[in-house]
Amino acid sequence: MLSVQNLFLRQGMNWYEEHEAFADTAYLIIVTYGKCVYWVDGHKTLAEKGDFLFVPPGAPFYGKSVPTVFHEQYVLQLKLTNQASAFERLAMFGKAAFTQAKAGCYELVLERLRGIWKEWRENVPCSDLRAAALALDALVLWSRELELGEKADISLQHAERMKSYIQEHYRSKITKEHLGEWIGRSPNHAATLFRRMTGQTISEYAHSVRMRTAAYLLTESLLTVTEIAEYLGYSDASYFQRIFKRTTGQSPSEYLKERPMQV
Repeated sequence: MLSVQNLFLRQGMNWYEEHEAFADTAYLIIVTYGKCVYWVDGHKTLAEKGDFLFVPPGAPFYGKSVPTVFHEQYVLQLKLTNQASAFERLAMFGKAAFTQAKAGCYELVLERLRGIWKEWRENVPCSDLRAAALALDALVLWSRELELGEKADISLQHAERMKSYIQEHYRSKITKEHLGEWIGRSPNHAATLFRRMTGQTISEYAHSVRMRTAAYLLTESLLTVTEIAEYLGYSDASYFQRIFKRTTGQSPSEYLKERPMQV
């Protein structure tokens, strides 16, 4: 069984933290901005934006900021029970050393993690269960990539190219045909690879990019909900509102309440 004992958001330029070794405690660290340095069981590593770092049970470690460099990271402190039977199938378990790599599921995990962090901070009921579910999902998706080895590196490059394409063309309809042509693969291969590396379908990822833009426009622009929907390529405003609420947990009208009053 896996549970989340603590969830931390660490950021700044003067951060330092040290942890003792416990046989039933591991850490999943996700760097979301800048870079920082960790020493895990005496081994030094530089963790940068997009990196996942897994510190296994029984490994003492400490971390600190890089001088003058701002960074941000989420740290999940994991409590493990029945580790041998439950987690031996995951690539990062059973190793004496830490595991560090970039992950194709980074955006998906980060998007969910930010919502869970808000719930955790506000002590929303069952936020610990949601955090545990996210941690396990992230570890499983990441483990699949690690097991692919060099193949994952090539697949991750293709996935990153497809994500870049979506981020540049998110206001238009994006299909597996577009992405297949973009990376020089068949449409079905592109769609399968994208889902395997990111944990999302092409459509789900495109919607998430649009919803992040929508959240910004709802609070920082003067556009109406209908105008934002049209700007993002949704001809049906009610459909846009359903997608927005499903993605963020709040309706567009609730986000509008956070818009500063105009003088």
